[in-house]
Amino acid sequence: MPNVHFEYQVSDTARARRFYGELFGWTYKSMPQGDYHLVVGEGIAPYSSLSGAITARNTPAPASSSGARGAVLVFGVKDVDSSYATVLANGGGEAMPPTDFPSVGRIAYCEDGEGNIFGMIQPPETM
Repeated sequence: MPNVHFEYQVSDTARARRFYGELFGWTYKSMPQGDYHLVVGEGIAPYSSLSGAITARNTPAPASSSGARGAVLVFGVKDVDSSYATVLANGGGEAMPPTDFPSVGRIAYCEDGEGNIFGMIQPPETM
């Protein structure tokens, strides 16, 4: 289970993989579900303390110069449903409700009440 997982949600995953590959020397392990590519690089690897991915965007791209934009951090939790309820009870909002992804885990995306999006993942072996 990763301690912290980041995701760059992009409109063109092939272009983004080339960009970060050239910049940081990253390579990728493509997942069988969708257009999702785990990052392999110095200090970054699937299921390590820091992991990352390039994935297809599920919303329109934010406008250039529209303020801070960037990676979504995904935090490991013991129970996504319980943590999701805590988010909602404390003024946060839903970006994607808890959803099961086979062989990956149960994942939710939330808003923190300040306009920031973050994710939470529960590993499949604890579901």
